[in-house]
Amino acid sequence: MTMRIRTGAAIALGSVLVLAGCSNGDDTEGDATAADTTSTADAPAADLGNFPALPTPPEGGDPVTCEYDAQGEPAAPAQPPAATDVPATGTTVLTLATDAGAIDATLDRAWAPCTVQSIVSLADQGFYDGTPCHRLTAASGLSVLQCGDPSGRGNGGPGYQFADEYPATAAESSEAVGYPRGTLAMANAGPGTNGSQFFLVYEDSVLPPAYTVFGTISETGLEVLDEIAAEGTDNRNGPGDGAPNRSVTIDSATTS
Repeated sequence: MTMRIRTGAAIALGSVLVLAGCSNGDDTEGDATAADTTSTADAPAADLGNFPALPTPPEGGDPVTCEYDAQGEPAAPAQPPAATDVPATGTTVLTLATDAGAIDATLDRAWAPCTVQSIVSLADQGFYDGTPCHRLTAASGLSVLQCGDPSGRGNGGPGYQFADEYPATAAESSEAVGYPRGTLAMANAGPGTNGSQFFLVYEDSVLPPAYTVFGTISETGLEVLDEIAAEGTDNRNGPGDGAPNRSVTIDSATTS
């Protein structure tokens, strides 16, 4: 399955962009020849007052057991993380050292223990080192930078997949909710297809509660994202959706 952002999906109170895409597969992104570029100045943030807030995050508790199921070939060498006695409390700082600047995020194990376990493991294995952030969405309702595929094509993953966590496990319906600026969440290609790809929300956005939230981005990290987003996208996947005009590479990903 291809990791992509589907456009033009009507949900909740209006027509917004819907993010999809973290699984492994043989498909590749469609080619595009659009020459125009889009600036984030053309893409106002979503009015979260028109949408329900994310459900209350879980407080965490006893360690959990995760399932990391084999899925396709990894886009770079990777091993699944330990799946038993996974902590469900505490936080970890993830630092993405990019050629555009450092982006720090606090990962919350109470919200998404299996997700954080995987992200930390992949970072510690060097899976993200030297990888591109292949997609920038600069459209009303969805403003994100997507990273985590070493191939840069949007369909690569770690060779395994795992289940959705918060907010999918806490939402009472699939009605679109607000994903505020500073949210760090997993991309996917449908239920239970989380892998290595994630997205960083740089303006308030609206999505179904189907994309696991596992951390928050620091203010200094958001400043870096703002600089990346200000240069816009090349529209190769449609208006306001494509590769960032400012090429972004994760030189290293470390945890502490």
